[in-house]
Amino acid sequence: MGNPNHSSGDFTPAELRKLRSLKNPHGIQRFLDDMPYHLADTAWSPRLVLSENTSHCFEGAMLAAAALRANGFPPLVFDLEAEHDTDHVVAIYRTNGHWGAIAKSNYTGCRYREPVYRSLRELAISYFEVYFNLRRERSLRTFSRPVNLARFDRLQWMTTDQQLWFVAEYLFDIHHYRLLTPGMARKLHRLDDRSFRAGCLGRAEK
Repeated sequence: MGNPNHSSGDFTPAELRKLRSLKNPHGIQRFLDDMPYHLADTAWSPRLVLSENTSHCFEGAMLAAAALRANGFPPLVFDLEAEHDTDHVVAIYRTNGHWGAIAKSNYTGCRYREPVYRSLRELAISYFEVYFNLRRERSLRTFSRPVNLARFDRLQWMTTDQQLWFVAEYLFDIHHYRLLTPGMARKLHRLDDRSFRAGCLGRAEK
């Protein structure tokens, strides 16, 4: 678990009330879904996301982890690593021994997961079919071990005005587990048109 004494960080009472009002993982996901997706190359803290009311995948995961913490869960994330595509950072939580996920994504299928997965590998592989690039290639290849963001409390990751590149770099550097063999990856087919269009529904573009 994260340090319970640090669950409020340096959030203002109003910020903390907002996070606690989301109540549970599904409430946190609904809040992220209602927030516009932005395409800027930023790494905002949860405080800045609350202030700006917009986020992309990494920032959405940071906000979700802080909101999980405010509602009694440890602030956990893991990294999904892709080939010829961007990585995807996801906040993760455990209920009754099963894993679920909260995520902000520009793609329809790469968001919420109910807590029904027995392992983090099961959870990661649930993203495989819906994780693709604009060349219609299924691009997901690895997933990282879970990271408790409490390790960054001394850097005030929840409320700093500084960019959270230190978290992104840490996630990039840690060990990742392979989901596919090289032989499997070579034999993958491109997405059909209907699946591609469904996955891009509502996608924000520059």
